[in-house]
Amino acid sequence: MLSKNNEHPQAHSTMKITRPPPCTLIPTPPFFFLSCRSLTKVRLKWVKNRGLDHIIDRDTGIKAAILLKDAIKRSPSSLLPARHLSPLQKPLGLTIPVLRFLRRYPTLFLPSSHPRFPSLPSFSLSPAALLLDRQESAATSSVDASHRLTRLLMMSRSRSLPLPTIHSLRYDLGLPADFADSDLFHVSRRSDGIPCLVLNSWRDDLAVSELQRRHLGTINSPSYRDLKRMPISFPMRFPRGYGSMNKVKAWMEEFHRLPYISPYEDSSGIDPESDLMEKRVVGVLHEVLSLMIHKKTKRNYLRGLREELNLPHRFTRVFTRYPGIFYLSLKCKTTTLVLREGYERGKLVEPHPIALVRNKYYYVMRTGVLYRGKGLTRLALEEDDPLGINGSEDRMGEEVMVSDADEEEECESAGSDECYEMSSSGSDLESDLGSDEY
Repeated sequence: MLSKNNEHPQAHSTMKITRPPPCTLIPTPPFFFLSCRSLTKVRLKWVKNRGLDHIIDRDTGIKAAILLKDAIKRSPSSLLPARHLSPLQKPLGLTIPVLRFLRRYPTLFLPSSHPRFPSLPSFSLSPAALLLDRQESAATSSVDASHRLTRLLMMSRSRSLPLPTIHSLRYDLGLPADFADSDLFHVSRRSDGIPCLVLNSWRDDLAVSELQRRHLGTINSPSYRDLKRMPISFPMRFPRGYGSMNKVKAWMEEFHRLPYISPYEDSSGIDPESDLMEKRVVGVLHEVLSLMIHKKTKRNYLRGLREELNLPHRFTRVFTRYPGIFYLSLKCKTTTLVLREGYERGKLVEPHPIALVRNKYYYVMRTGVLYRGKGLTRLALEEDDPLGINGSEDRMGEEVMVSDADEEEECESAGSDECYEMSSSGSDLESDLGSDEY
């Protein structure tokens, strides 16, 4: 039975879960000073990153194409009529009509005649789309997906999450359609009728954050230099002009001196207004984005996790306050949260097998735009190496092979010590976040 202090008021589970011990940093007297605010207040202006914005724009089209492919695949007739497209506009996140999107990529979606209504525009999957679908299924590991989802459940307060929230993150987490069929968790229903995914048992081997895994060598066998640099620190990649500012350097030194609290530890004993809680929130958001296939997700998706992950109401401020760790994008009429260290020169630093297959979707889509109906004839269709582009990801991503530093718009006050979070008027970021996050 879940403990009384951490049990969700509406979550029910009959399984016993061994919880990790609460954070031991707070009750001890040496850390009493951490209950107050001591970090230097440094406000940084939001700087647009065109390289990451281009990746988000490209991945939005890839995601829409894959979701449309899945919709056609689920259809009994393997057709998608045009009259069924209007409800898909908002879930796909497209800025153009869905019908125009389907006609733009004939290498994935073939215009077909409806069996009952010949004049009704309909679309089926091309041979290239079917091949990529098989490759995507082969790249999706049920064990890896279950471990990702288990780690997300272990970070939650009640060790359970609503299924609608998980469904919104299914694409970002790389979950298969039958992700709920696992021995690590089960489906239960709350008193209000909302189905939830509940963790069966605690896994100590999975309760290690990505940042801790990266520093395992430093933690197990620390040297004098490692101790001087502190065991765990967040990788920083500031926009141009910020990293050399004296105020920013002093601020980051103070921030890294604070103890690192794993997102899998109980944080109920930490003062919500303390600097330690702020660093804990940074660690939680860092871990959540590290679980994503593309190291990014939409802000709206994280809103459903806010209470379970013990995040503050205005958690978006963390992304603008720490631009060296995160990037907040307003591309495609939505707010996307990106982990900066996940990308290098327009590519994922450690691409997941699913991400490699999704890059092939972009290659097929781009071929259809360039050659239209003749695009299929220019693709080398092979079962073991679909489209003949295995191992040639460099060619697929040549449009975004740019340095992040070159794509950063320079801060207007890069040469001075005064830098602000955003402009006072006319800012797209301010208008986007002013309604509920600021």
